[in-house]
Amino acid sequence: MRIGYGEDSHRLGEGRPLYLCGLEIPSPLGALAHSDGDAALHALTDALLSAYGLGDIGLHFPDTDPRWQGVRSEVFLKEALRQVEARGGKLVQASLVLILDRPKLSPHREALLENLSRLLGLPQDRIGLTFKTSEGLAPEHVQARAVVLLDG
Repeated sequence: MRIGYGEDSHRLGEGRPLYLCGLEIPSPLGALAHSDGDAALHALTDALLSAYGLGDIGLHFPDTDPRWQGVRSEVFLKEALRQVEARGGKLVQASLVLILDRPKLSPHREALLENLSRLLGLPQDRIGLTFKTSEGLAPEHVQARAVVLLDG
């Protein structure tokens, strides 16, 4: 068994969509990032890579490379899953904490969980999804923390 941990954060700003768990969430502010800024999928990607000592998302998809400008983060997650599977690993469980003051994520819980299940190839009861706020400490900021359990 292997355990991987990842985290990501982005400042929020006007004029950008807010993507989390591969879905666009209605919001006046979105992540300021080179890619689509999906902190949830970035944290999961880092967690998968870390379980096999493969570095982090910045090593594989540097923000200095124009190929990754505006790219949807599903691309990064799929590549991390491919690398894990190439080493004989199988994702068993994932736990994700999203920290965002607004918009509230609870109305989107089912859609986010369904999309994570699809992207990760896991049943929903193998995915922990928790929402927190920063209690006003970082109101224009999104953070994500992820832990994955892999067999192999």
